Amino acid sequence: MLHYAVVFFVIAIIAAVFGFGGIANSAAGIAKILFFGFVVLGVLSLIFGRKR
Repeated sequence: MLHYAVVFFVIAIIAAVFGFGGIANSAAGIAKILFFGFVVLGVLSLIFGRKR
């Protein structure tokens, strides 16, 4: 999931450099959602992970 967030972030940067504002905003929004989803799932897995 973090991989996809980085990919969409790179797409947003490239689109912004070439002047495609709408595509850059969309890709940055998707990257932000995926990143925060990754963080939430990571924290939940640390809290509710396997206990020995």
